[in-house]
Formats: sequence, structure tokens, C-alpha cells
Amino acid sequence: GVAKADDLLFVTDFEIVKQRVSSISVSFDDTSVADFFDAQAKKGYNPRQFAGIWIHTHPGGSPSPSSTDEQTFKRVFGGCDWSVMVIVAQNSSSYGRIRFSAGPGGEFLIPVEVGYGSDFSSPDFKAWKKQYSKNVEFEEGLFTSFRDLKAANYG
Repeated sequence: GVAKADDLLFVTDFEIVKQRVSSISVSFDDTSVADFFDAQAKKGYNPRQFAGIWIHTHPGGSPSPSSTDEQTFKRVFGGCDWSVMVIVAQNSSSYGRIRFSAGPGGEFLIPVEVGYGSDFSSPDFKAWKKQYSKNVEFEEGLFTSFRDLKAANYG
């Protein structure tokens, strides 16, 4: 997620970095993450606007974090002074949690909502699908084929 400079919990954009996923795992491509950081810096964004908010989706109706989500959040974002995990389920239910590792540390749930009162441009679904297809590599998992899930749910 990319946030406003004056409101770090107000996400105005998101990008998909290259990743390899299965029904039980996710692995981010280090080069893609570095390229994302470079691109955001060139746009004039401060790292606090884009380096600590992880937004992802879950198929089905449960936005609750899985053990893989918890492991990924700790491994990838555990070194940040603060970080946020947001999960949106297929039925639009959501989950949000902010974690602080600075000072005494701590974490708590936060509400997730869409700010329809804010100005935003129309979504470009073709560009999003292109970014998604380019950056998400599906690995056959132990359970459901994500390739089949993708075809059924995301066209």
C-alpha cells in the first residue's frame, strides 16, 4: 500500500510486487521489492509511505490471518518501526492490524474502510489484471490449484 504523506494510514494506491504463491505460502521476489522501493522513491515518496503496509486478499469469506500470513508479516515487516497488515476477503469483509516494534512495541486491530468521500480516479481493471498476471506466479499447492481459483474468481 502507498499512503498519503500526512496520513500514513490512508492508502491511496497499491502495487503488486513479484511473488510466488500457493494455497499455503507466499514468497516475495527480493529484486521486485527493491525495484518497487526505487520506483516509489523516484516518485518522491518517503519510505514510511510505502514500506510498511501489506495489503492482500483471501479467497472465500474469511479475512482472518492464516499462520502463513502471520509468519510472512513477522518475517518481512518485523524489522519496521511500525507496519500494517490488511486482508480483504472475497465477500468484502476485512481485517486490519497495526504493529509497533519501536519503543515498548505492541499491536492492535484497526478498522478497514473505503473512503468513498475522497477523490479518486476510475480503476483501470485491464492494467490491474496485467500487473497481477505479470507479478503473481502460481505454484501448485497441497490443496486447491490457485490457477483454477484465479480463473474462476478473477477471469
